[in-house]
Amino acid sequence: MLGHVVVAVSLSASSLIAPEVPPVPRVMAALGDSISAGFNACGWFVACPSRSWSAGEHAGISSHYVRLGMKGGNRNFAVPGATSADLAGQVRQAVAVRAEYVTVLLGAQDACKASEREMTPVAVYRARMAKALWALRDGLPGVRVFVASVPDLRRLWETGKDNAIARMFWKVGRICPSMLASPTSVKKADVDRRARVRARVMAYNRVLAEVCAQFGPACRTDSGAVFGYPFTLEHISKWDFFHPNEAGQRALAKATFAKGFEWAPSPALREHG
Repeated sequence: MLGHVVVAVSLSASSLIAPEVPPVPRVMAALGDSISAGFNACGWFVACPSRSWSAGEHAGISSHYVRLGMKGGNRNFAVPGATSADLAGQVRQAVAVRAEYVTVLLGAQDACKASEREMTPVAVYRARMAKALWALRDGLPGVRVFVASVPDLRRLWETGKDNAIARMFWKVGRICPSMLASPTSVKKADVDRRARVRARVMAYNRVLAEVCAQFGPACRTDSGAVFGYPFTLEHISKWDFFHPNEAGQRALAKATFAKGFEWAPSPALREHG
């Protein structure tokens, strides 16, 4: 598999030709963790796939699925708590349903650990993501893949650190201790810890961009749109102060769809502002 990871020094002319603009997919699949599963977007500590930014059918989210005007064919294989180690299994599910369009958002749980030393090493993250994407390409040669960046966990800390209720949820729920432990501390050790966790997320995002580029023109990234999105407490679930609520999922859908593929004109394709 390592040969797949190496970036070619030269590219043939044919590899530089953009792929034909595809028709609206008949089947799409959301892969990832709790964000794509819509966790806490509609109820108390439950997955809400209808509110997913990717494959959700709830009209208020304006997900990729809704924006494409699809009628059925949306599959959500994202699992709350999933890490890069789980992507291969989700890919097998996408291959089984013959998905023509796949979205991937995965990495927050690789960084959200009880301690820094438990975070997934960058090299391991790279190997897992690359292996899973090659399996997706091999199993579905014509698939289009959209890879979203991992959210900025330090912005989450910045957004909620002055909110007593948010701090309570983070502490009681032991939510993302690598970033959110001791949220009001200004000690150098805690400041440096947060910076290192953020650096790890940024490294994951560089990996995603590189692996997607190696996949070829049928893979697109959001160019850091999710990582750089200026979310506020209005976008975060008040049930845990960690996951996107309905407004957050809607914002993710809009920011990511704008960075995605062009699709062949179709009466079904919907335009959203």
